[in-house]
Amino acid sequence: MSMHLQGSLFDQTDELRPAPLDRLQRTQLGSGAWIDVLPGWLSGADALFERLVADVPWRAERRKMYDNVVAVPRLLAFYKADDPLPHPVLDEARDALSRHYAAELGEPFTTAGLCLYRDGRDSVAWHGDRIGRGARVDTMVAILSVGAPRDLLLRPAGGGGATVRRSLGHGDLIVMGGSCQRTWEHCVPKTTRATGPRISVQFRPRGVH
Repeated sequence: MSMHLQGSLFDQTDELRPAPLDRLQRTQLGSGAWIDVLPGWLSGADALFERLVADVPWRAERRKMYDNVVAVPRLLAFYKADDPLPHPVLDEARDALSRHYAAELGEPFTTAGLCLYRDGRDSVAWHGDRIGRGARVDTMVAILSVGAPRDLLLRPAGGGGATVRRSLGHGDLIVMGGSCQRTWEHCVPKTTRATGPRISVQFRPRGVH
């Protein structure tokens, strides 16, 4: 697979490594939910994007919606706890997140889900990761974004209240924690603006989907 990415002017290195996590900025959303954000957490993110586009076994899915079967508007890959990740820096990133959040989370991040948004027509609808334990208990989902920035929106579950917007790409990190998966929803909306491709890597603990 070949895709053109407009590289970041601020990430002109092929050295792939996550930065220390001591510069994370936490925002309290309410109802026990919070987000931590660290722009440019991963250096060499554009080089990682190119490797993941080429090396990951991307798959297209179709899902039933009401009376129709429709194409999922993004490409997907999933790595279970015992699966080798598609690049060693993702193991390094997952381990760093597990160490940093050990006291709050009480367990490691184990799985990695990848989404490839090819252009502005690809998206993910409003949802929370409520399949499994995330529907009952506080947990965390950490998302590393590589490629062109796309907006991630958050709102209280069911709508209403203010919408929080974060533009994520080129190695940015967001961690959704506390009650975020139960009391808030998030989405990546379609856009008519010209935008390049983006990959999100979602690290989750055991039993959270």
